[in-house]
Amino acid sequence: MTRDIYLRILFIPLLGVCLPIISGIITYSHYSVAQIFAANFFFALTSLIIWIGSNWMHARFRVLFPAHANPFLKIITVCTASALYGASIGGISLLAWIKASAETFRWNSTYKFLILCILAVIVFTLIYEILFLSKERELDSKLVNEMDRELTHAELLALTNEMDPHFIFNSLNAMSHLILNNPMQAHLFNKNLAQVYKYFLLNKNKELIPLQDELDFIDSYFFLLEIRYEKKLRLQMLLGDNYNPVMIPPCALQVLIENAIKHNEFSDADPLNIKILMNGQFLKVSNNNKPKPYSVNSTNIGLKNLSSRFKLTCHKDIMIEKNKDFFTVSLPLIKET
Repeated sequence: MTRDIYLRILFIPLLGVCLPIISGIITYSHYSVAQIFAANFFFALTSLIIWIGSNWMHARFRVLFPAHANPFLKIITVCTASALYGASIGGISLLAWIKASAETFRWNSTYKFLILCILAVIVFTLIYEILFLSKERELDSKLVNEMDRELTHAELLALTNEMDPHFIFNSLNAMSHLILNNPMQAHLFNKNLAQVYKYFLLNKNKELIPLQDELDFIDSYFFLLEIRYEKKLRLQMLLGDNYNPVMIPPCALQVLIENAIKHNEFSDADPLNIKILMNGQFLKVSNNNKPKPYSVNSTNIGLKNLSSRFKLTCHKDIMIEKNKDFFTVSLPLIKET
């Protein structure tokens, strides 16, 4: 990986120069410039051999430990093996240097050099492990996000496929009644029904669309609902004028309106009031809360799907507030970039 190349270019020569000086196994005053250059090259070569060998062991030990294994045991094992290897190569290199050079053998300098080799190997083993784990976590996060995206898309298709037959059946029944009793209204109903399905077909595979497109769709969709439920439904939009840069997952508002109709009872005398309003952070869809006294046949996909779509799109979740009077879902505002 790129970070490994940078580490090699920077630290292999640096360790080859610094370790002999710090440990005191080389005295520059004893040598010419060419000899000093050759000595530094020799210890840089030693550093390279230790680096390559430690990397090889790191890769081999990584395979031996499964992903769910204790990471501390793995790190201790790799550090111990790398330290022993570094000390061995450093010791052999030191003996060769003392024999070929003008230096006098001293135990104190030898111990220092070996300890510095061991410390350098341990430090860089830990750095490699951190880089590897961070890269692994990054890949895991990408994989999880991709899986979440695929699952969310599958749930959205399931939700759409589940809704379509129901919606078609009710819409055709309503249109049949209008054709017989109110041909002009039937014409408007047919026009809005066509707009609704055009919206589904154009946007069902998109992640985000302009809020204005969703609002235009809701106008057509709610027209169909008003024909079906007559005066039992009311919709208010309190959005102001500054919502052009706002984006939204397609059918997000439709899911919340459908959810409100599915789970609440309402009548001419006590209609279902749905409000769509916007503040600086959220687009809110609220309705008066009057749950049906019987259990509703629902897959519970709608709100969970909506939550997943917002998490994947903007890394924020929807907020659900419920009390005895109102049920409100707040959708995070996504600004167009």
